[in-house]
Amino acid sequence: MYINKNLSEHIKGRLDDCDDLVTRTFPELEIEVLFFGHLVGEEELRNNIVQPFSNIKNDEVINILRRKEFKQEEDLNSMVNGILEGKALVIFKNSLAYTVDIYVPKTRSVSAAEIETVIVGPKEAFIEDIGTNLSMIRRRLKSDSLKVVSYKIGTLTQTKMYLLYIEGITSSVLVKELQEKINGIDIKGINDLNQLVQYLDKKPLSIFPQYFTTERPDVSTSKLLEGRVICLLDGSPYSLSTPTSFFEFFQSPDDYNQRWLLGTLSRALRFAALVITLFASAFYVAVSMFHYEIIPVKLLHEFIKSRSGVPFNPLIEALIIESIIELLREAGARLPSKIGQTIGIVGGIVIGTAAVEAGFTSNILIIVVSISAISSFVVPHIIMTASLRIARFIFIILASIAGFFGIIFGFILLLIHLCSLKNMGEYYFKPIAPLSLKDLKDTIIRAPYQFFKK
Repeated sequence: MYINKNLSEHIKGRLDDCDDLVTRTFPELEIEVLFFGHLVGEEELRNNIVQPFSNIKNDEVINILRRKEFKQEEDLNSMVNGILEGKALVIFKNSLAYTVDIYVPKTRSVSAAEIETVIVGPKEAFIEDIGTNLSMIRRRLKSDSLKVVSYKIGTLTQTKMYLLYIEGITSSVLVKELQEKINGIDIKGINDLNQLVQYLDKKPLSIFPQYFTTERPDVSTSKLLEGRVICLLDGSPYSLSTPTSFFEFFQSPDDYNQRWLLGTLSRALRFAALVITLFASAFYVAVSMFHYEIIPVKLLHEFIKSRSGVPFNPLIEALIIESIIELLREAGARLPSKIGQTIGIVGGIVIGTAAVEAGFTSNILIIVVSISAISSFVVPHIIMTASLRIARFIFIILASIAGFFGIIFGFILLLIHLCSLKNMGEYYFKPIAPLSLKDLKDTIIRAPYQFFKK
């Protein structure tokens, strides 16, 4: 829409009832400046607006407006969007409009990663400003092959998003497919990258994460070098990478920053923790209800004694204790960090001791559930941890129905589901299914760097 008269009235009409809209006028120069005060920086406002238009003559105005920082606008929507993005709109003689970027984001400074902590390696993490996040990646990847495509997500929020990939390494088919998915998103607004992930999921009913998110710029850079596509969203302290595989969620930057043998042992420990957190409680239920015969005779007496006063069958007992653990976990996450840690430790000890002494549960189950809960924390990525917790409850129920046969049946279904999942054209369970021997060097094990391609 082209405007050639009463421009100021049109703009103010679009921004009606916006009491935070600031108007600065220079009557002798026939200039009016519109901007949102909380979005702009005082120094930028002074250097780009106040000082240039102070103590000048009318015929000098056009020379200032021709500077490179001023961009002439002819479309009403562009003018309004410019103000909403933190730019100042300079209206000259109520007919010509120019925008100048004086936006200063009000964000926290770069700090250490809080969730994906490492023992050895970089400490910094993404913040809520997309420009800062992009700069952290560009600082690590100084190449003209790194391409950045800009998007606006949300018809109302107009949230800025960047799609990053390395030309010549990333598949053009992958880039095109993801771009089509992003262009197909039609929503009013979005606040976080984890919300965007749910719009991109090909199988939203799956409990497993199909996109990899991280708060670490070094991990994001590594994903780019592997041929992945990275997405950054303004206001979100994470990046998204695709395609991803199941095994990536059990990898940590420490695996690559330490000797290969230590990295391999750490991964083996995590996969052992995966087995424990999935099957430990289900194994207890199966043994208690169907398979007493596998318990050694010396241990069987203590096992029966510990369960003799429990008023619930093993299924209800396990579900109650597991639910209490989840309540403690949720309470600890919602409370301030120091209080949350105290609640988790003290609450677990007090409730566990009281439950055993009251005959509410067996002491063996308390041990099993505690080990299972600790094992879940070994998994480096919290999103995968949540998926495993859901799967654990499913295995407990299957164990109560058919014992070990129920667990085996559930495990087979789990494998079928993982092998059938595809993410942006690639199988989720690769390189196990389909099997790729050359790619096994960076899954359960972390081979020496000499075995990796340059």
